[in-house]
Amino acid sequence: MKERRHMIIVGFMGSGKTTIAKALARQLACDFIDLDSFITEREGRSPAQIIEQDSEPTFRQIEARALHDVLEKNDARVIALGGGTWTIAENRALIAQNNCLSIWLDVPFELCWQRISAGGNAIRPLAPNQNSANELYESRRTSYGFANKRIPVTSGDSIETIVQEILKQT
Repeated sequence: MKERRHMIIVGFMGSGKTTIAKALARQLACDFIDLDSFITEREGRSPAQIIEQDSEPTFRQIEARALHDVLEKNDARVIALGGGTWTIAENRALIAQNNCLSIWLDVPFELCWQRISAGGNAIRPLAPNQNSANELYESRRTSYGFANKRIPVTSGDSIETIVQEILKQT
């Protein structure tokens, strides 16, 4: 990568954003941050708890402030967004204003759902069942397509393979 700028990992829940962001940061010898974890630390509640207790619009406001703070005040070069963060036009504009490189992990829904289901007790208030998750997945694909780079991912791809493909495209 020629210039030192934030790399933003986007994609649907279960696409491997956090896992890939961690591995990419290790490869680049830089810091990484998971926006959902950042919010959880700062708010004392997970995104799912905030959505359930206060509403999705309230969470999206908290998320937008957190994204702003991470981009302005954090040295992390690799940032994994929550699945819905990128779908908000204002967030995409903020990311663009900060000269970030956005990378979409384009994972088939079936694989995302397999990973979500394997997560067991993880609360996913926006995708409580397969049908609603699939509807949400389809509704977000257009937004994900606005990312600077698209990395197609299949069940056979290793973490290392995906990271190398990202590095090859950046």
